[in-house]
Amino acid sequence: MKKLALVTLLGLSAALPLTGCVPVVATGAAVGVLVAEDRRSSGVYLTDEENELKAGHRLRDAGIQAVHANFTSYNKRLLITGEAPTEALKTKVGDIAKGVEGVREVFNELAIAAPTGIGSRSNDGYITAKVKTRLFDDDRINGNHVKVVTENSVVYLMGLLKRDEGKVAAEIAARTSGVTKVVKVFEYLD
Repeated sequence: MKKLALVTLLGLSAALPLTGCVPVVATGAAVGVLVAEDRRSSGVYLTDEENELKAGHRLRDAGIQAVHANFTSYNKRLLITGEAPTEALKTKVGDIAKGVEGVREVFNELAIAAPTGIGSRSNDGYITAKVKTRLFDDDRINGNHVKVVTENSVVYLMGLLKRDEGKVAAEIAARTSGVTKVVKVFEYLD
């Protein structure tokens, strides 16, 4: 099924340049395939997208600028990654995230450090792509069931998985070049 979804996306991306509404249609098709393959309901999927935006807005509204924070939500569980210069600021960011309506659990993984630079963030994107590719290439797991976030070469894995799927995903991530640590933030189905 995951290969069919991938082939469908590739086929759509090849055919869509012929139309005038490529960004709208392509985005809609991609989201449709992702939601169809996701174990979350479409409502929870959208709530997760909203939770990420709300947390970012709340952080900006609080006027905190010395922190580099990324918010990733999966099944109403919010992961915070990035860097904060002090433990007090890390705690404050966590408290702000806990106040977001719709979030049922917060995992504050901010490191106490100076914000990473563009080189580190580019490398993190590359590592995330490698891990996702390896997840999609492995027949033991559906790559659409795992959300991958990388911060400073540490890979965070989220998703609704069976324990054996979580173990496989963590092993795949750990064996990917450039990964220094794997943190599982899974919610287990069994």
